[in-house]
Amino acid sequence: MKKVYLDHAASTPMDKEVLEEMMPYFIEKFGNPSSIHQFGQEAMEAVDNARAQVADFLHCSTSEVIFTSGATESNNLTIKGVLKATQIENPHIITSAIEHHCVLNACEMEQKEGREVTFLKVDKDGLINPESVRKVIKDNTILVSIMYANNEVGTIEPIAEIGELLKEINSEREKNKLPKVYFHTDAVQAVNYLDCNVDILGVDLLSLSGHKIYGPKGVGALYVRQGTKIKSIQQGGEQEHNFRAGTHNVPGIVGLGKAISLVSENRKKMEETRKLRDYFIDEVLENITGANLNGPKEFRLPHNINMSFKGVEGESLLMMLDADGIAVSTGSACSSASLAPSHVLSAMGIPPEIAHASIRFTLGKDTTKEDIDYTLKVLVEKVKRLRDISGMR
Repeated sequence: MKKVYLDHAASTPMDKEVLEEMMPYFIEKFGNPSSIHQFGQEAMEAVDNARAQVADFLHCSTSEVIFTSGATESNNLTIKGVLKATQIENPHIITSAIEHHCVLNACEMEQKEGREVTFLKVDKDGLINPESVRKVIKDNTILVSIMYANNEVGTIEPIAEIGELLKEINSEREKNKLPKVYFHTDAVQAVNYLDCNVDILGVDLLSLSGHKIYGPKGVGALYVRQGTKIKSIQQGGEQEHNFRAGTHNVPGIVGLGKAISLVSENRKKMEETRKLRDYFIDEVLENITGANLNGPKEFRLPHNINMSFKGVEGESLLMMLDADGIAVSTGSACSSASLAPSHVLSAMGIPPEIAHASIRFTLGKDTTKEDIDYTLKVLVEKVKRLRDISGMR
């Protein structure tokens, strides 16, 4: 049976070059980077090299890169760490209604603890209006956290515009002796495709993850601009400039460094991926009645396709596709066990019955037209079969 993997937004296969770079650090170069002997220093040299690779990609200083276990930790460290460092009595956070659950849940938990949180609405395409950020900023606002690109529908948010707006606002706040509003972006889905120069974006903090960029799972990074007031949320050691206690995951960090150094090479296939995406969308809309594209076509990641199929239950369609070797998703991988409709699609104003009929297809750098044609053929058959079962005509 042919196998087609179209769930690259959930995780990517590790690049062979990345694995080769990691291998020596499992057995031959196994030292603890915190040890001062030659075994430890050999490992620390590898960590430092990976840090330089991440810093080079983000156009920042190596001292501004903190290695973590992944984006969930990076996002939690941002929200909880900035709150922990603030001296404001009643701090206010601004985020969006379509963030990843690790951001939403962290903010909701802080809200229960008495912190003030504003969840910005999005339009029908999942886009944030930068001016909506300006309207909700208060004297006690300390953090704005808006994702760079959405994991479910691929919407690319105007991060650089929001960054410019906050730069202007912070200039005024400084004159009025108000604390700076820090700007964070969850760039997990963006790294493979978009400019992540932190100065161009105007961000103070940026989260990324290894397994979304053909690197290993269980490792990520957080960029923290020098001067940002943030405190560690876990204790136990002085690793990562005292921001992240715990023994370094040396093989993972080495893998992340190598993976991020290969992003520019992988981007050479981006236009080919975009063409395959558009071909898929056009073919589905032409050959399946009641199909609809969720999210924008223009401000969208080049590999992301999120479509709903009227009269079809998304989970059933996913399982039928899987039986024919095609791996897709009904939403974000982290919430795939939930029976509730996607919070992203709901925030975009999509009715629950349509949200439940949605499937996310995400292409990768090695996805071929043959893969897409096979998927289209099976998809047409399975949608028809499910509609026949339900009695829809």
